[in-house]
Amino acid sequence: MAARVGAFGWHVQLQLDGRLLPDREALLKRLTGTLVVDHVGKFMEPVTVDHPAFRVLLGLLDNGRTWVKLSAPYEWSRSGPPNYSDVGVLASALARAAPDRMLWATNWPHPTPGLQKPDDAWVLDMMQEWVPDEATRTKALVDNPARLYGF
Repeated sequence: MAARVGAFGWHVQLQLDGRLLPDREALLKRLTGTLVVDHVGKFMEPVTVDHPAFRVLLGLLDNGRTWVKLSAPYEWSRSGPPNYSDVGVLASALARAAPDRMLWATNWPHPTPGLQKPDDAWVLDMMQEWVPDEATRTKALVDNPARLYGF
């Protein structure tokens, strides 16, 4: 299916519990097109930057075809608002590893039932903490989405 949609210039949008990435690594590495991983990897239990599953995500970035959306930390953060610092550590590491393939996203209208909806302005402001380098932030907010989505 990935090869078929790639012919149209589409990409595979992946959302799963990031802890499953090691089980899917071989399959994901075989994909020939572009892969976009949602929600900073969406590790449903806290992980660290040296966790094997997070290392797989970093490794997927090495192929030059994998992108990550820096979005929806409220869906899986255990540290919670206002800074979602457990997710922020991972987002910062990803932005350092592949600044040209990070994307910021709101996940608006925040469709996850049972979770408090975040303040969208704060979610944007949080990028200053997650990605303190202004040039990298501009890439995630402007340049990278324009390149990936062709606008």
